[in-house]
Amino acid sequence: QVQFVESGGGLVQPGGSLRLSCAASGFTFSRYAMSWYRQAPGKERELVATIPSAGGSANYADSVRGRFTISRDNAKKTVYLQMNSLKPEDTAVYYCNARSVFSSLSYWGQGTQVTVSS
Repeated sequence: QVQFVESGGGLVQPGGSLRLSCAASGFTFSRYAMSWYRQAPGKERELVATIPSAGGSANYADSVRGRFTISRDNAKKTVYLQMNSLKPEDTAVYYCNARSVFSSLSYWGQGTQVTVSS
């Protein structure tokens, strides 16, 4: 059974930092590219960052490049999103996603709320 435990969301002031975690189980984590998406109220879900199955070079949305860093620990089956210099427009529900490198399988976490407000 595929499961995700997302944590680290919350309320933070503009300019602050948060670190999201997504611990996975129920599938071979090292064979999946991992991503973070976000969805703000009234908007479509958007891709924030992606990291390949073995780690290494990541891709970022233009809106977060230079402020957010995605990383993964395959031994712990966990993906992280370090978010610095947060802005009110970063407010959204953040979801982790696992996408198989060998098939069309894709799994979603339950989401964690990030609110940036003074």
